[in-house]
Amino acid sequence: MKRIAWLSLVGSLAMGLSSLAGVAQAAPQESTARLMVVQAVPDESLHVEIDDEVVSEGSATGEVLGPFTVPAGAHQVRFIDESGDVVVDTAVDLEAGSVQDLVVHRPAEVGGQPLATLYATPTEPIAAGKARVLIAHTASVAPADVRLDGTVVFRNIANGEFATADVAEGSHVAELVPSGLTARPILGPLDVSLASASATMVYAVGNAQDASMDVITHSIPLAASAGEAPTSIDAGSAGLAAGIDVSPFSGPDSVELAPGTSRWTAMTALLAALVTLGAGAYGWSSRHRAVEASS
Repeated sequence: MKRIAWLSLVGSLAMGLSSLAGVAQAAPQESTARLMVVQAVPDESLHVEIDDEVVSEGSATGEVLGPFTVPAGAHQVRFIDESGDVVVDTAVDLEAGSVQDLVVHRPAEVGGQPLATLYATPTEPIAAGKARVLIAHTASVAPADVRLDGTVVFRNIANGEFATADVAEGSHVAELVPSGLTARPILGPLDVSLASASATMVYAVGNAQDASMDVITHSIPLAASAGEAPTSIDAGSAGLAAGIDVSPFSGPDSVELAPGTSRWTAMTALLAALVTLGAGAYGWSSRHRAVEASS
C-alpha cells in the first residue's frame, strides 16, 4: 500500500503546541480556555475567524491553528473559502480551563457539506508507562474496525464518533478494516509505537474511494500520576473485543509519536492511534458521539 512521508508543519505551529506543556497543571483554575482549530476538509483552503477577527488566511488541509487563549464562554467561529463564501459558521461554548479542538471536516457522505465538531483534549495526569489517545472519525468513510496483531479489538467507529484510552507505551501491528470484514484494509498493516506521558489527538480525514485517507494529529505532554502500566484489555469496554492479552510487537519500521509534536501524515499516526484504542480499555476508555458545534 502506498505510504506518504511525514510532512512538517510550520515552525510557529510547533512553538504554539509546545506552549501547551503546562496545561494539565495550570488550566483548571483559569477563567480562560485554549482553543485549537483543525482544518480537516480535504482539498480546501479556508480563512478562519474567531469572534469576527481573522486568525488565519488560506489554511490548507492538515493545518492545526493555535492554541488561541480566549475567555471562557461563548464564541463564534467562521470558516470562509477562497471565493468568500461562508462554509461553516458555528458557535462554541468553552469551559474555563479547558483545552479543546474545533475540527472542520466532511460528514460520512463523500462531498457532503462541511461541519464543525468540538473535541475536548483529555489532560488528566497519566500513569507511568502509559500514553493517552483520542481518535475521532472525521473521514467520509463507513464505520470501521481496528485489528491489533491480527485480532479485532475495536469495532464500528463511525463519522462523528470518538474514543479515548490510556494504553501501554510500546509497539504493535495494526490495520483499519471495514466493519465486519477481516480483509481489504483501508489502512495498514503497520508497525507503530507511542511515547509515554503524552496525549495524542488524531483526526481521520479523506475517503477510501479516491485513496485520499489520511490523518491530522497533534500531541502534548501530560503530568504523571501514580498507577501501574496496563497489560491486558478489560472485557466489554467501549466497543472493544473482550479478553485479549496484548504482547507488544517490535519491528524495524516502527514510528514513535512524541509529545509536543504536530503532524499531517498518512498511515502512521492514524494507525498508531488505532493501536492505542485497540489496546486501550486498559486504564480508562470511553466512546462518545462528538458534540457538533451549533450554528
